[in-house]
Amino acid sequence: MTYCVGMLLDEGLVMAADTRTNAGVDNVGKFKKLFTWERPGEAVFVLLTAGNLAVTQAVVSMLTEAVQASRGRKTGEDNLFAAKTMFQAARLVGRAIRDVKEIDGDHLQANGDAFAASFIFGGQIGKERPRLFNIYAAGNFIEATVDTPFFQIGEHKYGKPILDRVARNDMKLGDAAKMVLLSFDSTLRSNLSVGLPIDLLTYERGTLKIEHTKRIGLDDPYFKMLSTEWSKALRTAFMNNEALDI
Repeated sequence: MTYCVGMLLDEGLVMAADTRTNAGVDNVGKFKKLFTWERPGEAVFVLLTAGNLAVTQAVVSMLTEAVQASRGRKTGEDNLFAAKTMFQAARLVGRAIRDVKEIDGDHLQANGDAFAASFIFGGQIGKERPRLFNIYAAGNFIEATVDTPFFQIGEHKYGKPILDRVARNDMKLGDAAKMVLLSFDSTLRSNLSVGLPIDLLTYERGTLKIEHTKRIGLDDPYFKMLSTEWSKALRTAFMNNEALDI
């Protein structure tokens, strides 16, 4: 399985995904699930993927090939960089999902496999503000708002409580990244189908280029410190409250 988080902030975006795939207890692999496309000064796009790996890789390949095919041409409205708004770009991702389903959906069903895929898509085009979308297997989507500034896909239930309690759109990028990593720490402790390393990206609004990405592995000192200190803080908070009188 997998776990991915995307968060929309006043300052920009925080996007993160684990790298574990699980097709049974004896078939565990590691695959990248955070993908980017950028033209510095023009547009930045980030995609997180969860679900059937063959489906999600096909969607990413379709989007990438469309971008590559458009280079050097004055036309090519079927690629991300032809989109004038993030809404239009999200529609292109949805179209790619439906194209893959049209090609592979019946064959998957005939073999007893579901067409299972979900995506978090974010970015910025020109002077438009950054935007964030949760895109479903049907190709339709919803957009993040001030009331709901984050999306999760995959094994989300263990990492959701801290996001529900702490997440705000006016957070600093660094604070939001720390919160997202704590959400992953909780998930890693409770679900073996999610695993390190974690790919983390922070995007600062208006820069129109990807400058801050990090792969967090088992020996990452910051992540180890964060996990240890968070556990200590939770134990301290627990012990400092009175026990239930029973």
